[in-house]
Formats: sequence, C-alpha cells, structure tokens
Amino acid sequence: MYYIGIDLGTSAVKTLLMDGGGKVLRIVSREYPIEFPHPGWSQQRPQDWRDAAFACIPELIEGFDRTLVAGIGVGGQMHGLVVLDRDDRVVRPAILWNDGRTAKETEWLNEVVGKKNLSAWTGNIAFAGFTAPKLLWMKANEPELFAKIHKIMLPKDYVVYLLTGVHSTDVSDASGTLLFDVARRRWSEPMLEICGVSREQMPRLYESCEAVGTLKPEVARRLGLPQSVAVCAGAGDNAAAAVGTNTVGEGRCNISVGTSGTAFVSSERFRVDDNNALHAFAHADGAYHLMGCMLSAASCNKWWAENILRTSDFAAEQAGVTEDMLGRNRVFFLPYLMGERSPHNDPAARGTFIGMSMDTSRLDMTLSVLEGVAFGVRDSVEVAKTLGIPVARSKICGGGAKSPLWRSIFANVLNLELDTIASEEGPGLGAAMLAAVACGEYASVSEVASRLVRVEGTLKPDPGIAARYEERYREFRGIYPCLKELFPRIG
Repeated sequence: MYYIGIDLGTSAVKTLLMDGGGKVLRIVSREYPIEFPHPGWSQQRPQDWRDAAFACIPELIEGFDRTLVAGIGVGGQMHGLVVLDRDDRVVRPAILWNDGRTAKETEWLNEVVGKKNLSAWTGNIAFAGFTAPKLLWMKANEPELFAKIHKIMLPKDYVVYLLTGVHSTDVSDASGTLLFDVARRRWSEPMLEICGVSREQMPRLYESCEAVGTLKPEVARRLGLPQSVAVCAGAGDNAAAAVGTNTVGEGRCNISVGTSGTAFVSSERFRVDDNNALHAFAHADGAYHLMGCMLSAASCNKWWAENILRTSDFAAEQAGVTEDMLGRNRVFFLPYLMGERSPHNDPAARGTFIGMSMDTSRLDMTLSVLEGVAFGVRDSVEVAKTLGIPVARSKICGGGAKSPLWRSIFANVLNLELDTIASEEGPGLGAAMLAAVACGEYASVSEVASRLVRVEGTLKPDPGIAARYEERYREFRGIYPCLKELFPRIG
C-alpha cells in the first residue's frame, strides 16, 4: 500500500509518497506567500495552503496505482491561529507561529494570570508564538471578527478538515496552543475561559495516529484518489519529524540544526521542569516529550558568513579548524540573534561575542559561532537530564548537521554519540508513517518507527575533546546571567 505525507511548512507545502516498507517514491512541493502587514506581524491565507496541497497530490501519484493509496497524514507548522465561521469560512488570515504582535498579551498571561497557574493548567508558560495569546489579541483588537468564531483550528488541521470535513486536532499540536492540559490530554477549561472561548469552539481531540475520517467524495474526485483513503489526525511538525527519526520511547533524543534549533527528548510520562525552560508537550507516539527551541541555530552561521564575512562558502570558512583547536577557543558567542526561547525565554537577549584579544583570528570567531549554537542546544538537553530522563545518545539532522566539523563539535559538547539516519525527510515522512499506523499496516508508532528508520552513521565523542568542552561549557553558562540585565537597556 501507499501512504501520502503532507508537510505544511511556513513557506511551502511538501508532499511525499511512501510505500509500506518506508521507501519514499516521490516528493512534490509548492510554495506560497507570507504576508507581513505590519513590522513583526506574520500571517498567511489558509486558502493558499489548500491550493498548494491540492495541486501537489495529483502530480505526486501520477503513474502510480492510485487505488493502492490507503492513507494520508499531515504534519505542519504549529501554533498558528485559524478561525472559521458557522459556514466554515475562514474569518481572517492565519496568524503564524513567528508572529510578534502578542507581546502585551503574552506578558499579561505570564505576569498577571501567572506562570505558576499556566504551568499547572497546561504544563507550559506563555510565549508570543503560542495560540492563546493570539486569541486574546484578536478579542481586544478585532472584536467583530472574534464574535464570528465558530471553530478554532491549527494550520495542518485546516488541511485535514478540507480533506475530511472533520474539525479535528491531535494532542501534539494542541500542546502548543496554551489551551490544552498536556498532562491530562484534554482542553484546559481555565484557559478557555480566560480566552473567552468554549469547548464547542475547539476541534475534537485525537491521538496522532488515529483516523479522523475518509476523503469527502468531491475531494477524492478532485485529487484522483479513492474515497476510502483514511486521513489520520497527524502531528505538529516537530513531533511528526521525531516519528520520522525514531525519536520514540523513553530518553530518545533528536537534535535539529536548522534555521532554528531544537532539542527534542521523548518521555514515557509527563514531566515539566520547575522553570518551564522546555516545552512539555504530548508526543505523537501516545506519550510525551520535552522540547527546547533555539530561535537562531544554523541561521547564526549564515549570518556570520554572509552578512559579516561576505561569503557563502561555509565549508571554506571552516576548513582551517583543526582537531586540536576544539575545546581550546577563548572566544565565546551567545547565539541569541533573535532573542531566545529555550531555556531563557528572553526576547531581549542578543547575540554577543566575548573573550576577544589582539590575537583573536577570523577562524576563532567562526569556530565560536559553531560552538555557541552547540552550547545553546546543550542547555536544553541538560534541563531534560535534571528531570531524570536518561539521554544516552541522540540523532542529529538539519542543514547545519551536514557539516562534519559542526557534527563533531556537537558530539563533543554534548558528550553523546550522534546518529545520522538514511532518510531525512522531516515531518512529511513522519506523517506518512502515522498514516500507515492509522490504516493498520503497523500496530503502533513505536513499531513503524523502529522498522522503517535506519541509522547510517554514528559519530562518537573524543574523551579528551569532550573534557575540554566540559570546561568551556561551564564558562559559557556564566555569560548570559552577567548580561541579562544589560540586554533590555541596549535594545
């Protein structure tokens, strides 16, 4: 049988066709625009998601026996606010995860409602990207539109609705709304009340691998698929990607070094740290996960090379770094070019070089950028370890992880063995795997992940380099607290 995975990203939708053995047969993508109506605002037209996804699928299955397509899964950008009226028409453009208009509402939630209450009700505190602050903003600034809301959805759930006619969401994506009681896997009544919405306005909750319905007849005809194709609830992009890397089960870890960076640690039971430094979310495997999110990861290296050094040859800039330099650099870089989410939750934090002297070289500074991102990821992994999660090794993926030097730095900074996998297709692959479980080809998410994900290489830390980095990391950790009060003053 065949399974379609849809990755609804911020700039494009990527669809893939996977067979029952996990082989990716074809990938088709379509881009769509982002609107920036005011500085710091970011929104999209859900209709553009529909048009792009519906254009991809016929091309994706062209030449294959479409009667063998059994299921569809969707993974996608989290936290976005999609609101529908009584006729299921989109009320306003979707406010995206990276939209910054809710600073006032986020501060009110954390300081007036209180972080302690938010954590007790949802397992998390408020971040500007989350969905609940967007609802409060809409209630205060667009009351006429707010009054029209009949259903509240997340981006990938709107695509599932278009396919099936069912208003649904899954527990992993719901976890990022600040409207969901993660520990109990249900909507949080106190948060719904605070935001002025009812349970009836929320979509029905499903586990990620549950089928929510089959294709609507008119959609099946349009896409050229059997009406019997099952559509599962899917997952938020990070949880879907974790399924695609077999980051499933107690203590499994995946480090993603993309534009932003994440440390994703799966857990068999609900855990939350005292400072809410990590997001505590439900996982697509039926359990839970902790996630640290850095706002700038590979983008730090891109900024340093392209904006400052005026080069796009990243490999050439790194070529002069020798093994004996690792762990001996006296220059430190704080990777907070866009503020920081995990573990500091400080939008005022800024990128900083410190420790330079007259003999500091261009190479030292290049190395410090790579090291600073690795130190920042380790911050999140260390928080997970304090909760008793046994992180013994990790997967590593993303564009930044394609650099052999950067992979080596990560292995030694984290002092963990790092695995790379054979097929790195992100949320789309994980979504297709969830669909295979929904259709009964695999008994569980754990089974499909363990059987289809293959490790193609492992990088082990060097004991001597890891020991040197241990000392450097302890010095790195002392820098941010010294500068924290300065950052807001320098803007």
